[in-house]
Amino acid sequence: MSGISSSRSAAPLRFGVRPDRIAISLLFLTNGFLIGSWAPKIPVLMGRLGISESTMGMFILVFGLGSIVMMPIMGALTARNGSALVLKVASALVVPFLLLVTLAPDIVTTAIAIAAFGGFTGGMDVAMNTNAVAVEKRMGRAIMSSCHGFWSLGALLGSALGGLLLGSVGELGHAVILTMLAAAAVFFALPMLAEDQPSAEERSKTRLRFPSSPLPYLVGIMALFSMIPEGAILDWGALYLQRDHGASIELAALGFAAFSATMAIMRFAGDAIRQRLGAVRTLRICGCFALVGMMLGALAPSAELAIAGFALAGIGISNMVPIAFSAAGNLPGVPSGIGLSIVTVTGYSGILVAPSAIGFIAERTGFSPVLFGTALLVLVTLALSRLARYGNFSIE
Repeated sequence: MSGISSSRSAAPLRFGVRPDRIAISLLFLTNGFLIGSWAPKIPVLMGRLGISESTMGMFILVFGLGSIVMMPIMGALTARNGSALVLKVASALVVPFLLLVTLAPDIVTTAIAIAAFGGFTGGMDVAMNTNAVAVEKRMGRAIMSSCHGFWSLGALLGSALGGLLLGSVGELGHAVILTMLAAAAVFFALPMLAEDQPSAEERSKTRLRFPSSPLPYLVGIMALFSMIPEGAILDWGALYLQRDHGASIELAALGFAAFSATMAIMRFAGDAIRQRLGAVRTLRICGCFALVGMMLGALAPSAELAIAGFALAGIGISNMVPIAFSAAGNLPGVPSGIGLSIVTVTGYSGILVAPSAIGFIAERTGFSPVLFGTALLVLVTLALSRLARYGNFSIE
């Protein structure tokens, strides 16, 4: 897209930090904050509506389906109108939905509110990744990994603060305070966004259809097979440590905690590593860490060693998805919004859909073989790693 210039965003702030860099980082933080705020709300919502775990499971599925439906729509709108405009709309629309879910009086209206909440957070996800690509192009350096690091930080803050507020001010107070914080962040960030509106000529050439090029689908497979191991540890890691290794509840909780901690740290370090080594080499090194970590986690003779494996996997997986997203936004002949919507939908299905399949298989085989199988999926990402070159600013 040609319109990657904005006089308001071009001048650096103090300490050399650009406004557009601050804006996109803050929106990643806000998106993670809203989703993190949703997690501790689930038990309270179940109690208020008097619903079972299976009904809550349907709500969670509706959230995911809302995201998957909205992502390609927002991707098409981004390709036609630029990411800044779509991101402004999606960010403004998503802010009140945590409060609307809280105010919903029955199961049907709650399901509708949750579907919209999932849809707009997913649509915001596509637009903000596309805008991060625009900022990368403008700056001439990688920022995608640290943007995802800010998302992880936001999710942590939303979850921790959400738990404290639910216990102190109740469900409605929690929703009001967090909605106000999210609204303030969005209000501050939106005027500083990198404008990337395409020219009239570019807009007329943009075709809102699935690309004939295989590249976005192959990069989507890279993202998918990078995110399935993450979903496996998120949903089943604690149960695996308890059942297979006899870990206590406290020790089992350290599995995903160790994975999340190393992932967040390495995401903030990932841009500098990628800038120095290049996207392809960084992806291959990360893939090797992920492969070894997941295998160690699956085959470890003790819970402590399995947790160490999960920590290694976090180091590896941390930068694989951001690199795939950067590549998706720079594929030749594919508008950034379209490429990113395909890769985002494909990748996130690894977290939304794969865990249920893992549980189904593990019930018959045990968790160790399934976790080992997710490690082997990383080999596919390594086989496709040459595609990461599109995430560089000079193709390797």
